[in-house]
Amino acid sequence: MIRVGIIGASGYTGAELARILCNHPEVRLTVATSRQYAGKPLATVFPSLLSRVAVVCEDSPPEALVDRADLFFTAVPHQTAMNVVPALLAAGRKVVDLSADFRIHDAAVYEQWYQKHTASEYLAEAVYGLPELHRQAISKARLVANPGCYPTSIILGLAPLLSSGVIDPETIIADSKSGVSGAGRSAAVGSLFCEVADGFRAYKVGEHRHTPEIEQEISALSGRSVVISFTPHLVPMSRGILSTVYAKVVGELDEQKVRGLYEDFYREPSFVRLMPPNGYPATQFVRGSNYCDIGFKLDRRTGRIVVLTAIDNLVKGAAGQAVQNMNLMCGFAEDAGLGIVPLFP
Repeated sequence: MIRVGIIGASGYTGAELARILCNHPEVRLTVATSRQYAGKPLATVFPSLLSRVAVVCEDSPPEALVDRADLFFTAVPHQTAMNVVPALLAAGRKVVDLSADFRIHDAAVYEQWYQKHTASEYLAEAVYGLPELHRQAISKARLVANPGCYPTSIILGLAPLLSSGVIDPETIIADSKSGVSGAGRSAAVGSLFCEVADGFRAYKVGEHRHTPEIEQEISALSGRSVVISFTPHLVPMSRGILSTVYAKVVGELDEQKVRGLYEDFYREPSFVRLMPPNGYPATQFVRGSNYCDIGFKLDRRTGRIVVLTAIDNLVKGAAGQAVQNMNLMCGFAEDAGLGIVPLFP
């Protein structure tokens, strides 16, 4: 049994972490921080946690928290994390950071897309927390950078194809649709009901901050520098991401070979599920779970493969994957606390 803390517990990701952790057999939630709700029980902030979570929110610096937990999830905004994580590491604590601050290995690339990095000395040791790609490194890490939701859906869909060289990386186009919870819980005009209901729109076309993260990982899989076209969309639903990814096929490829590539790549236990032949994923079939469902179609007329993936952006795209990383870092079963069957309908 280990003690865990959530720094930044009052957002959607913090609530999802608490929901998963209260069912984890090896964990006790001992710390939850929130400036806005300091002094209030977390179960008051999120009534869904009533009778399951007893921790009270507090507004305390990391130095005052380190003796009360063995591992911390930092579910705070970009730039805030880099100011918090060093103190936790200095105290000998393990950290799973859910911001973008430690995902990108190159500080210059991070600063191009975000802001100045004030803790760049930790970038070299931070492990990119996609277990299906970096399981062994995660198990030895003290700092894991939890991937973004869009990158998770896109990278998992492409990894078997890129590692086997059956697609041309220069032709990749990724088109993703996300539920509104991906925008966070803070009040914003763009997230108001009347702004998103009955509508469907693209945003940050060609400039979304998840782009360099995606390119970093698919470049590593390809063995060369890769630039992609990525367009995210906002869908009027609470949670879920559906990504459709296109790429030109290299050489001869048939459905059976593609299926074999996916089955081999994800043969170790993981939360990736390959859809049956002629089956395609949908967000309602992964809702509330840590699964990533993958389907594909060979378009022989155009010479492209179309890969479709579905995840819950708050679970496999955030909190669930963070717990999956924690399990690996602490030597627990990788699926501990994550066995929930998706909610349907």
